[in-house]
Amino acid sequence: MTMQAMLLSQITNLAENNTPLTLTDLPEPVPGNGEILIKVSACGVCHTELDEIEGRLPPPQLPIVLGHQVVGRVVAMGNQDLTGFAAEAAGNLSGLQVRDRVGVAWINSACGACEFCRSGRENLCHDFKATGLHAHGGYAQYMIVRADFAYRLPDALSDVETAPLLCAGAIGYRSLALTNLRDGQVLGLTGFGASAHLVSKLARHQFPHSPIMVFARNKEERAFAIELGASWAGDTSDRAPQPCAAIIDTTPVWTPVVEALKNLDAGGRLVINAIRKEAVDQDALLRLDYPAQLWLEKEIKSVANVTRRDVREFLQLAAEIPLRPEVETFGLAEANRALVELKQRHVRGAKVLVVE
Repeated sequence: MTMQAMLLSQITNLAENNTPLTLTDLPEPVPGNGEILIKVSACGVCHTELDEIEGRLPPPQLPIVLGHQVVGRVVAMGNQDLTGFAAEAAGNLSGLQVRDRVGVAWINSACGACEFCRSGRENLCHDFKATGLHAHGGYAQYMIVRADFAYRLPDALSDVETAPLLCAGAIGYRSLALTNLRDGQVLGLTGFGASAHLVSKLARHQFPHSPIMVFARNKEERAFAIELGASWAGDTSDRAPQPCAAIIDTTPVWTPVVEALKNLDAGGRLVINAIRKEAVDQDALLRLDYPAQLWLEKEIKSVANVTRRDVREFLQLAAEIPLRPEVETFGLAEANRALVELKQRHVRGAKVLVVE
């Protein structure tokens, strides 16, 4: 049995090669011990995939199937006799059956034994493995994953709506928690793509009295932010009408980080929601002014991956709100076009591949 997949075979520059993935027939995977086979119905397109394609992340095992915001249905199961940490962590999956609707996120596995895993910080595990980087992901008709790293999905949202929640939403949820924001304090967002637009919706639910200030270079993104309820939206280099108690940066470049610090209030925290930055602007770094941008106990905090608990909690919250992302859909064979548009910042909400 074979399946179709969009395969990355080499690291390349999207500015020079706008078809980095090749539609390929691959053997349908067979689940091993503790694994499930998923028939993929939808897979979100994430900026992290640009980092993989262009070589900003540790090199994947090429060739690789990208995609870590995966929704599908269980069609086969390997032996599910899990023991120890795996069984403990898989408690939410007891009774998982064929035909169940499940999701897969960026976290594909962790060691389960180290200090980080044992203290609920498996996102920091030195043996952390990522879906679509260390194991084949969801840009395909089928994929396998360990059962304890899949998630039962709430019925409130469709497959296409759920896909972006598994990364853009979950990492946004973790980022918002790391701000330590209190209701009524001002929240800033730099960039307004897949993750930031979900953070905006989530923040309006969790912190209904908190004004939201959006900093975005693209005027369409600024208009979109106002449409979704932001109190103000300006350019990356603009000053907001109020200083921000916390700012979440979701951009792929460094300059907005430096600019955001100018809008951070005393004792505020800037949370950087990015695995990599596309470029380090040395001029921006040289313009970093300590008294104006870092003094008065301002903090910079990075976000590293997500834990399974982040994903589970966020999915439950998203279903309760309900939180529906803005999505643009593409066929599996159109993955290259979706990636190029993401690279060129043609973004309104999230891009999702619909897999037939």
